[in-house]
Amino acid sequence: MEADSPAGPGAPEPLAEGAAGEFASVLRRIKGKLFTWNILKTIALGQMLSLCICGTAITSQYLAERYKVNTPMLQSFINYCLLFLIYTVMLAFRSGSDNLLVILKRKWWKYILLGLADVEANYVIVRAYQYTTLTSVQLLDCFGIPVLMALSWFILHARYRVIHFIAVAVCLLGVGTMVGADILAGREDNSGSDVLIGDILVLLGASLYAISNVCEEYIVKKLSRQEFLGMVGLFGTIISGIQLLIVEYKDIASIQWDWKIALLFVAFALCMFCLYSFMPLVIKVTSATSVNLGILTADLYSLFVGLFLFGYKFSGLYILSFTVIMVGFILYCSTPTRTAEPAESSVPPVTSIGIDNLGLKLEENFQETHSAAL
Repeated sequence: MEADSPAGPGAPEPLAEGAAGEFASVLRRIKGKLFTWNILKTIALGQMLSLCICGTAITSQYLAERYKVNTPMLQSFINYCLLFLIYTVMLAFRSGSDNLLVILKRKWWKYILLGLADVEANYVIVRAYQYTTLTSVQLLDCFGIPVLMALSWFILHARYRVIHFIAVAVCLLGVGTMVGADILAGREDNSGSDVLIGDILVLLGASLYAISNVCEEYIVKKLSRQEFLGMVGLFGTIISGIQLLIVEYKDIASIQWDWKIALLFVAFALCMFCLYSFMPLVIKVTSATSVNLGILTADLYSLFVGLFLFGYKFSGLYILSFTVIMVGFILYCSTPTRTAEPAESSVPPVTSIGIDNLGLKLEENFQETHSAAL
């Protein structure tokens, strides 16, 4: 009986150790896939864009609530003027096919449509707040993400995996949690004057944003960041300038200017300029879809700042919402999308690994090769 004792009480220990080792191995694989340096860098870049959006939202709300200034087109016009002065002038001094006049001769009408989509997307979303509720804007604004994915499928030939759809669903669940927190905190106090018109404006604005973002991704990856910003600056200045003279000239004339109002306009313009300048850099190494998922946290940053500036009530659901959105964003970035290039395309084979996070993936592969060589 003593000879059988090692096979008796001692038998479960190797099995338990084997199960624990396998579980630890799974955890290491998950950690190595979800928490790489490149994904952390993607998160940091996305949150930098969210902070820029937070800056524009806070300055706009401060102008509207404290000084009764509601001029979204004038604020956008200042941003487009900055883009024009920096990037359009930069194109004017370039030579060859990157010169401003050469680009205008070949693609002027395409950039007019792009500028129109970008200007009107900014305008109609702001106007929607006058008609519908905050909840409707926050929920319906997410309509731009499936539109963006559909446009990326047909225009950029992106092919998504199951995990990408799961990640998007998780992010949208986080947005729903945020809306629930708003209702519980009492922020939903505006019923809107015409909810149907407001909801239609939100859907239209989200769709226009999706069109602009897909065009931006195509241009910055196939052409150049300077060309996109220069053309948006040129036609955005023209379109927004004409539109503000038509729809906002009375509001602008009624502003009682002082240094505080001027400072808020400057702060808004700088935040918006940084957003436009940095977003192409982030899109170039990730994708328009992943950027739009990352900036879903912008509303939460605005809420946290609003706790001090506007006396918002805090809810633990805001922290939960932020966590859920970040989990979905990390899941989306963990796996690159595939690219289905048309048969006649001459795109180099390297893009077959996917559009999403392509730049970060190449960098990661280079680092692994270098480490192996050492």
